[in-house]
Amino acid sequence: MIKRTLYFGSAARLSRKDAQLHVAYPEESGQESKTVPIEDIGIVILDNPQVQIGQALLSSLLENNVAVVCTDSRHMPAGMFLNYQGHSEMAEIYAAQIEASLPLKKNLWQQTIEQKITNQANVLKRYEQPHDDMLALAKLVRSGDPANNEGQAAAIYWRRLFDPELGFKRGRYEDGPNNVLNYGYAILRAVVARSVCGSGMLPALGIHHRNKYNPYCLADDVMEPYRPFVDIAVCQIVDSDIDYSELTPALKKELLQIPAMDVQIDGEKSPLMIATQRTTASLARCFKGESRTLLYPQLE
Repeated sequence: MIKRTLYFGSAARLSRKDAQLHVAYPEESGQESKTVPIEDIGIVILDNPQVQIGQALLSSLLENNVAVVCTDSRHMPAGMFLNYQGHSEMAEIYAAQIEASLPLKKNLWQQTIEQKITNQANVLKRYEQPHDDMLALAKLVRSGDPANNEGQAAAIYWRRLFDPELGFKRGRYEDGPNNVLNYGYAILRAVVARSVCGSGMLPALGIHHRNKYNPYCLADDVMEPYRPFVDIAVCQIVDSDIDYSELTPALKKELLQIPAMDVQIDGEKSPLMIATQRTTASLARCFKGESRTLLYPQLE
């Protein structure tokens, strides 16, 4: 079952009541209280300093493997709470992940980048842009990507994805639609981090990303082939002439549909949130020596 993504951008008091998330709004807001079954929730985004959340609710959300995302003063996701005990074989998988050999991790990164570039090429194909050179780069990715085919592909991809008249330059703090891309990627990161923990792995221990200040290195690895799906959602926003200079509630609502996007994985159509669970489960099997193949979505 696809889990719901809940967004709270105005003052509210969140509490637990009979296995339900209970939402109470200030009287002056005129909004009625409501409840949502906790078991139906996948992600909760807290995007207002006047949102209050009870510890009993927070504990229940984590027990149900809900990712709780908090935003900063710019309304961008700044951090998240994740379930610490999301899998019955967690200790065994932790040990396998920690002991994974360098050749295995390089092979897993090769599969990751090959699929990422292939998906980027198919985004360009969808928008009738040249893409054969991207497909060629994907096929040339070697173990560990020593030639940085990922970076070479990115330079081509971002140059072609948006209309040249837009003057787009990809960067965290560059002009829009970078703000929309960053928000979409933050939602994707929460989805993937939730799946990583749900599959019993340490989110801080990546197969390629290494940063002592980053607690989600593995999520950052796994999300790479999923990024092009966010790019498509952002392209649709740009093409619709919606004003994306600011991340309005309406714009965020559009991006909150990302976890429910349909993707193709292992020959089947699946919501993106379910697909990430299949990907992380396949990664856990690779760490345990039960498989050598990562399941990633294929963008067509």
